[in-house]
Amino acid sequence: MNLNGRRVTIHDMTLRDGMHPKRHQISLSQMVDIAQRLDAAGVPLIEVTHGDGLGGASINYGFPAETDQAYLRAVVPVLKHARVSALLIPGIGTLDELRLAHDCGVHTLRVATHCTEADISEQHLGLSRKLGLDTVGFLMMAHMSPSEALVKQALIMEDAGAQTVYVTDSAGYMLPDDVTAAVGALRAALRSETEVGFHGHHNLSMGVANSLCAIEAGASRIDASAAGLGAGAGNTPLEVLVAVLNRLGVEHGIDLYGVMDVAEDVVVPMMDHPVRIDRDALTLGYAGVYSSFLLFAKRASERYGVSSRDILLEMGRRKTVGGQEDLIEDVALDLARDRA
Repeated sequence: MNLNGRRVTIHDMTLRDGMHPKRHQISLSQMVDIAQRLDAAGVPLIEVTHGDGLGGASINYGFPAETDQAYLRAVVPVLKHARVSALLIPGIGTLDELRLAHDCGVHTLRVATHCTEADISEQHLGLSRKLGLDTVGFLMMAHMSPSEALVKQALIMEDAGAQTVYVTDSAGYMLPDDVTAAVGALRAALRSETEVGFHGHHNLSMGVANSLCAIEAGASRIDASAAGLGAGAGNTPLEVLVAVLNRLGVEHGIDLYGVMDVAEDVVVPMMDHPVRIDRDALTLGYAGVYSSFLLFAKRASERYGVSSRDILLEMGRRKTVGGQEDLIEDVALDLARDRA
């Protein structure tokens, strides 16, 4: 693998995907502190919202410590170099919330859909582009579509206004060859000025390896998180990724010691539990299940006395997708009834 001289933009997920293991309870002061430290370390793009994106505050997904607006208005003005992004999932976030994020000073808007449903992103991508935002399409659970089908969805997003389209391994299920095929297919099909991105989860310990394969296949935006803080076993760990990219001669502009210190001194101490590949997180990757289902499955396991692994395997068998957290209770009840 020869990546020497390649240039990538690292997009930090600590304050958005990292909300999932924190049950969306990152405080305003923690949010600002981490963002400033990442900024000082040279991280160019930092995502800030509820774990499920703009408008995610709900009974279904969980209520955060503060509103999206409060987080954004606190973080955006204090950053000296980094820009802020927000995630929006149509059906959870609305056009009004997109406008509000723009008013709060967001630079990048990422519109996320299931990998077969890009058509529901068209209005949101169009408005984002009209407002002058850096506009990104985010195809979640990418392992559930073959590359040729993923390309069709990516083209829908590009035509709607996306300047970057992501292959998003929401389940941490993809292996290096899968990433190479998917990213390579998008890179070959999209316009040369349209960037390709990759978002990984570490459920099978593939986060860094998959990110390298994505870069080799043509991705120029890569997501990562300090200490891996994120759903499931976490995202690609930022400090590890930066170290590996340094060894390979990939240009990214981030200070390795700086992100090491953010991870070790701030993010790890604030974890409610170690974000690691435990048996449940491993099952997410093995079964191809949406990573943010992890804590929901653990709670259902305790409530109904059934194995969280069995819940997750059944969710995978049913080919559930992001947004179907409510089915976890149904699956747990079915398993409890079958066992009785």
